[in-house]
Amino acid sequence: MAQAINPTKLTDKPSEIKQTAGRNSLGEFAPKFAELNDDVLFGEVWSRTDKLSIRDRSIVTVTALVSSGIIDSSLTYHLQEAKKNGVTRTEISEILTQVAFYAGWPKAWGAFRQAVEVWKDSSEASDARQQFEQEMIFPIGKTNDAYAKYFIGQSYLAPISTEQMQIANVTFEPGCRNNWHVHHASKGGGQLLVCVAGRGWYQEWGKPARELHPGDVVNIPAKVKHWHGAAKDSWFAHLAMSPEGENTSNEWLEPVSDEEYNSLER
Repeated sequence: MAQAINPTKLTDKPSEIKQTAGRNSLGEFAPKFAELNDDVLFGEVWSRTDKLSIRDRSIVTVTALVSSGIIDSSLTYHLQEAKKNGVTRTEISEILTQVAFYAGWPKAWGAFRQAVEVWKDSSEASDARQQFEQEMIFPIGKTNDAYAKYFIGQSYLAPISTEQMQIANVTFEPGCRNNWHVHHASKGGGQLLVCVAGRGWYQEWGKPARELHPGDVVNIPAKVKHWHGAAKDSWFAHLAMSPEGENTSNEWLEPVSDEEYNSLER
């Protein structure tokens, strides 16, 4: 069975995909082939992410290899790269199922054996996270451990800017929300939210909750008691910005009860 030369790690940035496998393996024996492999296939074609994303190129490559009957270590490598490039366990299962009808059942069986091994540590939860990451341009970041005691459910925090204005991307798993809280300031202050992905909620004390979608902006004055978080059936993310103010502080209050929260979805 034919052995394809594996590339080095691929990135989703134009002109940054570097390849040396061709020269390392065949530089002396077939220098032109090595040049075409390293500089043209990977240096030019794979690097054209402004035309087709690195994730989509991984899907095309896996499909082409399986269709050609190449289900050896070359396929294993490209399955691993597809996973790194954001293809989820659910998606690769659907991809290989469809390929089976066009390329042949035995080829798909062989590919599935490798895919099961590559995605063996994946779960539905990790699939959901990967799929959500694909919806937005900002990273999810790390688990929001420092503020976990002020949240119900799991949240994540990714600093976006630490200069001029503090900006962070806050991501909520389905059902996650923060406690009621107040941003205090003697002048200025407050908070600005810009919704970037998913569906969520914002509510001020004594007022109806507002459903949030990508592109929505929430202006929160200082001294206003409020909470925000995800819908029960959706991940949610927003940029959180803290305008300058004097004598600023945050006061964390009681959790949003299940009764309060569940009533929003009726």
